[in-house]
Amino acid sequence: MLDALLLVAYTIAVLGLGVFGLHRYHLVFLRRRHRAQRPVPVTGDLPFVTVQLPVYNERHVVLRLLHAVSELDYPRHLLEVQVLDDSSDDTSDKIASVVPRLRAAGLDIHHVQRPTREGFKAGALAHGLRSARGGIVAIFDADFCPTPDALLRFVPYFTDPRVGMVQARWGHLNRDESLLTRTQALFLDGHFLVEHVARSRSGRFFNFNGTAGAWRRACIDDAGGWQGDTLTEDLDLSYRAQLRGWRFCFLEDLVVPAELPSTMNAYKAQQYRWAKGSIQTAMKLLVAILRAPIRPRQKVEAVFHLTNNLNYLMMLMTTVLVVPTLGLRWEEYRFLGAVLYGVSFVFATSSAAVFYGEAARAGGGRVGFFRILVLMAVGIGLSVNNARAVIEALVRHRTPFERTPKRGDSNGGQRVVGYRSPVSVLTVIEAGLALYFTAAIAWAVVLDRPMAIPFLMFFQLNNNKP
Repeated sequence: MLDALLLVAYTIAVLGLGVFGLHRYHLVFLRRRHRAQRPVPVTGDLPFVTVQLPVYNERHVVLRLLHAVSELDYPRHLLEVQVLDDSSDDTSDKIASVVPRLRAAGLDIHHVQRPTREGFKAGALAHGLRSARGGIVAIFDADFCPTPDALLRFVPYFTDPRVGMVQARWGHLNRDESLLTRTQALFLDGHFLVEHVARSRSGRFFNFNGTAGAWRRACIDDAGGWQGDTLTEDLDLSYRAQLRGWRFCFLEDLVVPAELPSTMNAYKAQQYRWAKGSIQTAMKLLVAILRAPIRPRQKVEAVFHLTNNLNYLMMLMTTVLVVPTLGLRWEEYRFLGAVLYGVSFVFATSSAAVFYGEAARAGGGRVGFFRILVLMAVGIGLSVNNARAVIEALVRHRTPFERTPKRGDSNGGQRVVGYRSPVSVLTVIEAGLALYFTAAIAWAVVLDRPMAIPFLMFFQLNNNKP
């Protein structure tokens, strides 16, 4: 009986991963099929633009951000900047020391502070909108460095009155800093260069990424405004706006560089927030999406998009269950074993290689076998962290918005660490799992199960990372 339960649970997890892997192939197909269908800008009068800079305890990067914004090549009489500062440290002092000088130089800039952080980032953006004068609202997070021409490249797409949001592609200031940042860059390139291109150009819904984009103010208002009941207010508003009939544009060729998290703990904090927020958004909006008068293909893609982080729950199930299933009498389940192995290899594993290989080629590079192995190891290693986020979202456990620490660049290029992600009980769990899988590798050798060893090594190595 126990063997049957193990087999059923393991089969469900593997087949689930296979379904999402098949969807990755579909996204690659859509990207290739629609890659030439780029959005077309239309020249018109320049609108008044409000630039919002949501900031919370960003002492190492806020001055870099303000400098970049001061260099924006946009008529000053048509531009205002709001620094939406919710900081509780000396970041506010740094902002206050620079804003008067920028204002004296002709930039209409305002240092906006709230008495509380109610609603976190969504609350800050909504608070700023109350006094914003722009019909177009551009948003840049503290770790981004908008290029001088960013606004001039955003606004022509808003000449079409149906366009509600324009998203730029994220670049990576510190891509080559470490193996971790190179891996993160590849993950993000997959999101932008494959997912965004495939969805936006094939008529599916896609999302604003919280930064490096611009909104039509009327679109935000029509969709119900910024709401802080999920950790991904950007994803939430994106779907509400598109359900109202607004069109979104993705600019593959406009790259706004940003700083990637430099440590595994900081990266996990970011991924936890994104994973939990996406499931919260799915629970909030999927019923409305399925009932909406939109095309079936849009509904199907929305389901895959919003539930994609269930992958981590199934990945964790597969990884944990692979150990007890080593002891099963697989000679009695040869056909099922062959099917599960084929699904794991062709859909769950090879699809990742195809997907991120496509992203690398789209970005003008290539991805080798070693980078794919590292990417898979990092993905498996995130499964505990992100599975916890998914479970918390499913049971409606509320947690506060946790910022992703950024280090910036100061002192002549020397990195300065001033913020750290908190070390949680997950660190202890992952250390225990590292020992668990070390023993499992030895057991797989004893039982002569060589096919399981690479998978176990991925998880064991990743959970040994500091």
